Amino acid sequence: MSYKLLHNPSCSTSRKGLELLKASGINPEVRKYMNETERLTVEELKDIAAKLGGVSPRDFMRSKDAPGAGIDEASSDEEIFAAMAENPKLIQRPIGIKGKKAALGRPPEKLLDIT
Repeated sequence: MSYKLLHNPSCSTSRKGLELLKASGINPEVRKYMNETERLTVEELKDIAAKLGGVSPRDFMRSKDAPGAGIDEASSDEEIFAAMAENPKLIQRPIGIKGKKAALGRPPEKLLDIT
């Protein structure tokens, strides 16, 4: 089963996560989700939430970027998923995915929890 990493090369934590995986002998399939051609769909984001344990999208959203995207405390999960798909900067990174599990790499060592 392959390991997939949602990666933003501009993010130091994401870079550390990729380095950690490679140092552990894991060569993940990297998806640079900030690129226009590799953005995540609402359905993919919902799948990630399920693989993270059925969490709300708020649990893997960059809260400091939420106000600029029109997200507030009253926003529904559907509105947040749609905003994340439209503006991938809202998505915390890195996120590792393997099979039916996912891990938010905050700190990066958490990416090893699903190996």
